[in-house]
Amino acid sequence: MCGLLGFLTADSATTAVVDQVYDALHCQRHRGPDEKGTWHDDHMIFGFNRLSIIDIEHSHQPLRWGPADNPQRYAMTFNGEIYNYLELREQLAAEHGAEFVEGKIFATDGDGEAIVAAFHFWGPGAVRKLRGMFAFAIWDTETSELFLARDPFGIKPLFIATGAGGTAFASEKKSLLELLSPLELSDELDPRALEHYTVLQYVPEPESLHKNIRRLESGNYATVKLGQEPVTTRYFRPDFRVRPFVAGSEKTRYAEIAAALEDSVAKHMRADVTVGSFLSGGIDSTAIAALAMRHNPRLITFTTGFEREGYSEVDVAAESAELIGARHIVKVVSPAEFAAAIPEIVWYLDDPVADPALVPLYFVAKEARKHVKVVLSGEGADELFGGYTIYREPLSLKPFEYLPAGARKLLGKLGDKIPDGKRGKSLLQRGSLRLEDRYYGNARSFNDAQLRAVLRDFRPEWTHQDVTAPIYAQSAGWDPVARMQHLDLFTWLRGDILVKADKMTMANSLELRVPFLDNEVMRVAEGIPFDQKITKQTSKYALRQALDGIVPDHVLNRAKLGFPVPLRHWLRGTELYDWAETQIAESQTDHLLHKPAVLQMLRDHKAGVSDHSRRLWTVLVFMVWHGIFVEDRIKPEIQEPVYPVSL
Repeated sequence: MCGLLGFLTADSATTAVVDQVYDALHCQRHRGPDEKGTWHDDHMIFGFNRLSIIDIEHSHQPLRWGPADNPQRYAMTFNGEIYNYLELREQLAAEHGAEFVEGKIFATDGDGEAIVAAFHFWGPGAVRKLRGMFAFAIWDTETSELFLARDPFGIKPLFIATGAGGTAFASEKKSLLELLSPLELSDELDPRALEHYTVLQYVPEPESLHKNIRRLESGNYATVKLGQEPVTTRYFRPDFRVRPFVAGSEKTRYAEIAAALEDSVAKHMRADVTVGSFLSGGIDSTAIAALAMRHNPRLITFTTGFEREGYSEVDVAAESAELIGARHIVKVVSPAEFAAAIPEIVWYLDDPVADPALVPLYFVAKEARKHVKVVLSGEGADELFGGYTIYREPLSLKPFEYLPAGARKLLGKLGDKIPDGKRGKSLLQRGSLRLEDRYYGNARSFNDAQLRAVLRDFRPEWTHQDVTAPIYAQSAGWDPVARMQHLDLFTWLRGDILVKADKMTMANSLELRVPFLDNEVMRVAEGIPFDQKITKQTSKYALRQALDGIVPDHVLNRAKLGFPVPLRHWLRGTELYDWAETQIAESQTDHLLHKPAVLQMLRDHKAGVSDHSRRLWTVLVFMVWHGIFVEDRIKPEIQEPVYPVSL
């Protein structure tokens, strides 16, 4: 688990930029405070910040490996963990060990060599064999070709920028901002990405808020030849279509789910340092912690919450920890801590994410890092097994499917005439729309009228369908819940959930592992029938059945609260209102936003005219981001990470 950085020059002039590249490593020092490694040849420069987890004394990076006839052929940097690396090493040794002296393909005991050896012998298709989270770069000194890859779900980030000076890539966008000059690129903002952010509350892949910096999408690899643009290939295509199912074999399905998850947790526990677990009051994290206890009876679990009633699962999590036998640590976040940490948190994010839950996540990660170096968490269960409440919407809207298109349209117009906040308005409006038009993920911030009032350069043609239409095209004919899950894998999960998970834990030099997002767990989750995911009473039905006997009863059928934030109350009171008013007044975003409209929104929210908390938070986070990365007005105090090598 680390931070990587690379620069492929368009010519053989690495010496002219090598110092700049190495200096840019400092922007992501929090990702790997244990070691700093660098390497370059005539065309390729690699920099690396290491957080040592596996094979601590060896497996240094940038890593060099090659076949017997050219043992230094490849250079590699790798951020992540490959959980089946032991099995891959055994397979590679069995198939190709005879080609090496005494059968010794590997010089270390780590997972990095397994990746580069797999790439050498199996080519780009090797990425499909990797069971883990990863972003890596392999430079082939023989062919002068760069290979980049990202894990199927997008757990680990990889930003890319290509200009006249070459191609640069990094785990953190901040490092690439330091290299725009040698790339001969500008730092121009992307107005379409900004509009997408205000609607979705995150910047969707492959965009970033800087026009000349993109992201390699999840489930993709790319090849780069000297002086050319990267050529990307998608290797991961999830398929949620229902598989043939024999009636009465539900118990077999539940057993397969439990076995796949138990195997995934076992492999995610592989580490040479202490592994802990995040624990909320929901089924997902509780299942992970309960299974982890089977491999480490001294497991430490961590949770967070707020003092305000209704915004904390601390008590439920503590009860769960006691029942499974884990030592439990709680971090309660005060409003003052929350407000003070915002600039630092936004700096770590790279691009704004307007999910307030990332703030308590930052604090619980900070607390956890005092005790462990790795934590497990439950991200991904909702997308794979049908856990979001919104997935039950097709059940409530099913009567609309029997109506002619004209009748549905009339009902939609009737809904438009109902005053905001009145019962039935949303039902009529949403029932009149196709799934592709009404569902674009869990985040629903601004509508067009609200956005037009706030954004100076509002473009009605830049809609969520820029992002969702290509994804929906891949799921035509699937049941509506399967289509919603598929969409969320490529929008909400990788744009919000996994970004905040990676950024907030790595901000504290803590590795987060997500056992639900595993190839084998995905295999058993795909094809689960509609009625095994969503019922009128519950969500994640099959998963709940599979976890009966693993998860304590008081959690098994309980709705998840997560890490909710009392933002609505704080923006009306002394906790955040004055802070928000100051941000609006001092922000130099007048050319992008109608600041008087934003201020009026804040005042209306305080007066109770309407709940604008999520919309306000979206704008405020962007203002802080702009103040840091564009205006250079806000200067967060980023501490140098100082941790012991292992815990």
